[in-house]
Amino acid sequence: MEQLEIMEGILNSYPYPIVFVDKDFVIRYMNQCAQYHYYQERGYKDLIGKSIFECHDSEMAKEKIKKGFESICRNGKPIFVGVNIKNLRIYMQGVKNQAGEWIGFFERFELNLQK
Repeated sequence: MEQLEIMEGILNSYPYPIVFVDKDFVIRYMNQCAQYHYYQERGYKDLIGKSIFECHDSEMAKEKIKKGFESICRNGKPIFVGVNIKNLRIYMQGVKNQAGEWIGFFERFELNLQK
């Protein structure tokens, strides 16, 4: 069994959307939950290879994403983005390569247990 196959299986078993965005803000990976969320529920098509700003197109959202990634690169800590209409908490989590360089971030969703 290949490492890539294992990693994709793990990411697809996660019950919430995960979207990986590279340091140039291009979407490079979406797990199955993210594909369903963005393609079926939100009506987007073919986001892999496109800018994350195609689905977050307001100036406020663009600035929040850019500043969030800058903050991650400075301090290495995830950024809380907010809570969506499904009551899921959204975070930006930085990703480094094996050399320790920032290569992007992933957007992850979690059940919001706070009331």
